[in-house]
Amino acid sequence: MGVAACYHVSRAGASVLGLEQFAIPHERGSHGGQSRIIRQAYFEHPDYVPLLKRAYHNWQQLEHRAATHVYHPTGLLYAAPPGHFLISGTQTSAARYNVALQTLAPSERHVRFPAFQLPHHYDVLVEPEAGLLLPHRCLSAYKEQALLAGAVIKEHQRVWGWQKKGNEVVVTTAQGEYRCRTLVITAGAWAGQVLPSLASSLRVTRQVIAWVQPQKPALFQLGSFPCWLIAHPALPGSFYGFPVLPHEKVGGPAGLKIAYHHPGRVVEADEPDRGDTQSDVDVLMDALNTYLPLGCGQLLTVKTCLYTSTPDEHFVIDFLPDMNHQVVVAAGFSGHGFKFVSVVGEVLSDLALQKKTDLPIGFLGLSRLARAGTP
Repeated sequence: MGVAACYHVSRAGASVLGLEQFAIPHERGSHGGQSRIIRQAYFEHPDYVPLLKRAYHNWQQLEHRAATHVYHPTGLLYAAPPGHFLISGTQTSAARYNVALQTLAPSERHVRFPAFQLPHHYDVLVEPEAGLLLPHRCLSAYKEQALLAGAVIKEHQRVWGWQKKGNEVVVTTAQGEYRCRTLVITAGAWAGQVLPSLASSLRVTRQVIAWVQPQKPALFQLGSFPCWLIAHPALPGSFYGFPVLPHEKVGGPAGLKIAYHHPGRVVEADEPDRGDTQSDVDVLMDALNTYLPLGCGQLLTVKTCLYTSTPDEHFVIDFLPDMNHQVVVAAGFSGHGFKFVSVVGEVLSDLALQKKTDLPIGFLGLSRLARAGTP
């Protein structure tokens, strides 16, 4: 979110300094793991859909400006037991905002997607215009374009603290102090450290991702296999995965990627050892064997990334109170935020430069956390 904000602010002609404690991109936070799903029929809440439509537009603009491909349209298969919110929420958002959605009868499923082994009674939908983003390529392109537009980005500078002094905001790092009129904080899993007043509303969890060698690789290649989200009847959240991506073109691990979208074990963002992953891998492999048995082969790679979740799992994008609209916060993206990077960058630029935005973010304000009984 931060490097996209640098891009939009610099494109608007303002002076911008971006501070990053690692490099851009990196593998320590929430954007690692080679790929992210992007979709518009948003089961989490219909209010996200207008932001997603703008996000699609902004991703296309980035591709044009940077002359690179960050988005691959693969389609997305949703499957869940009857009455599950994954299906009903997806249908509600699609109907409200006219998002293309297809219903697959049991007789059609194996013909279109022979790799899946889905229970006959499951409801199955397909969102044709969904697909995947390549996070490292996205962020590298935003950094390059921000620099070309005049932004200054300093990597390997961890922020130790900040405070408002008169009409300025002063940011302190190990390398020195920086002064600005407006501060935008997009600290990911470290947001609770940089924003102590929000710490009790943000939970950081470790998420395990696995790549396996499919038994029949031809069934799972990019171009013939979709992204997918499948709900398990006995577990919260949903399992999800991606086609096998050509390693020589996109980088990252080889193989078929699978993950579990549900908050995992609570950790500290700086915790160097995120603990044993075998039990998490066992859950992933069991799901793969259940729903994609021909994809369940040799385990190739295991990685971890971080979720930073709010109590309601909706984002926080707002001005920090009592700061005269000089401190903007974007945090708590709850494991489903990356697809919004392109539009959140625009929103943060609007708030920083104009002190308002026309994009519909009212439902993501800080006040709801206070109403829910958290600071």
